[in-house]
Amino acid sequence: MAYETLEVTIAGTLATVTLNRPDVRNAFNEKTINELTLAFDELGRNELVRAVLLAANGAAFCAGGDLNWMKAMAGYTHAENNADAMQLAQMLRTIYLCPKPVVARVHGDCYAGGMGLVAACDVVVVADVANFCLSEVKLGLIPATISPYVIKAMGEQASRRYFLTAERFGAAEAYRIGFAHEVVPADGLDAKVAEIVKALLGNSPNAVKEAKTLVRDVAAQPVTDALLADTALRIAHIRASEQGREGVASFLEKRKPGWLN
Repeated sequence: MAYETLEVTIAGTLATVTLNRPDVRNAFNEKTINELTLAFDELGRNELVRAVLLAANGAAFCAGGDLNWMKAMAGYTHAENNADAMQLAQMLRTIYLCPKPVVARVHGDCYAGGMGLVAACDVVVVADVANFCLSEVKLGLIPATISPYVIKAMGEQASRRYFLTAERFGAAEAYRIGFAHEVVPADGLDAKVAEIVKALLGNSPNAVKEAKTLVRDVAAQPVTDALLADTALRIAHIRASEQGREGVASFLEKRKPGWLN
């Protein structure tokens, strides 16, 4: 489909979703939220796509919510505000639950809701010139809908500080608190992203999908008999799967697995 606020391309097995409102620092509005939801839902169901890259055009990655959109929301009823917030929540969940691995390429400033977009991704690569800010409290708001993903990404203690202070922090701090997986010079950003994408595309598509689900399901769970049984069942299923058998056989036979042919 044609998008107004995004560019969506597919090259081989890699899809790229690019925020394309550089004139407003890629701040998102209702249209962007709807288009991101549709794009990630469609790409998640596309059998040809094995990984998704989330990027942005212009100087900033994402400045959060569009001010005109937020101004309009001030006149909404409580029910209208709730429905609008649920659309944002659904968009973030669609990215988070996308069955394909999602890599965020953060080349510039990433504020407020933009941090929610990044936190919903699986791998986060950041240019060293990028800055971050959870600025909601400066506007009398709170980062509510993005909080499930941001708190998972940066932890409770860091969230306590940055949710409350709205301080701006740099790429090095994003890495220290675990929000970013990699921080690289701006001129090395594409090379690092390409390296990670290559690693993802070299792995079993089914195993990558199941591994993503595994992390989500097991994180923070107590080690109970039920969890042991669940994880044992998962490995038993994947050992018997077509790609599981092919992966082991190709390793033993010293050849490429079928998903690379």
